[in-house]
Amino acid sequence: MYTDSHCHLSDPQLLARLPQILDDMAAAQVDRAMCICTTLEEFETVHGIAMAHPQIWATVGVHPDEEDVQEPGLDDLLTRGRLPRVLAIGETGLDYYRLGERSVADVQWQRERFRTHILAAQHLGKPLVIHTRAASDDTLAILREQGEDGSGGAAGGVFHCFTETEAVARAALDLGFYISLSGIITFKNAQDLRDIAGFVPLDRLLIETDSPYLAPIPHRGKTNQPAWVPHVAAQIAAVRGLAVEAVAAQTSANFDALFRPEAA
Repeated sequence: MYTDSHCHLSDPQLLARLPQILDDMAAAQVDRAMCICTTLEEFETVHGIAMAHPQIWATVGVHPDEEDVQEPGLDDLLTRGRLPRVLAIGETGLDYYRLGERSVADVQWQRERFRTHILAAQHLGKPLVIHTRAASDDTLAILREQGEDGSGGAAGGVFHCFTETEAVARAALDLGFYISLSGIITFKNAQDLRDIAGFVPLDRLLIETDSPYLAPIPHRGKTNQPAWVPHVAAQIAAVRGLAVEAVAAQTSANFDALFRPEAA
């Protein structure tokens, strides 16, 4: 019924109790989840989870916040991206939120890393999982520069855990990307995101937990898990005046349309 399009089952908090996590998913009618890779060092674990469990899929990528890790070359991403059950490239993108005393110019390596991921996705014909925080203008500009405009040859993908403005959502949609919403939309101070949940076309929405982070109400403050993605669907359903089953069905169909798991 439900599909969690973005979670981190390789995180030690979840990996240590993976059998229970999977049982909880089944009980909550969360039929599938995408396990997201954030470093090449963890890819073997991420991929191993997907290979061992038919309801789990994998990505390959290096998160823009990750420093002092193996830098991904194009061949690194292509080789791993061709493996069974790997559906997408990422998560990748830009994050200027934690610059500290650095300037935007000081993190040129982030932008080059992002370009490498985009090129890999285009080579493989697989979508991108985009992370952008305090960097939406540059994120969109680089996507456009690299030919990600929704035309032939573009990889497309999803802006995950969306927390940007409606203008950024419109721009992402214009480039052919999907928008994924997390448990943040259940938070009391997240009316702007609930407005976006009502604005984005239903056939371009995904739902996610980003677990172990960002547990939705009524579990806020706890370690998040894929079994709680129905709370995200329920909030979208309330905003749009739909049955939660309709949101579950459409977001799962959107996952299939974007990531094409049947072909992996």
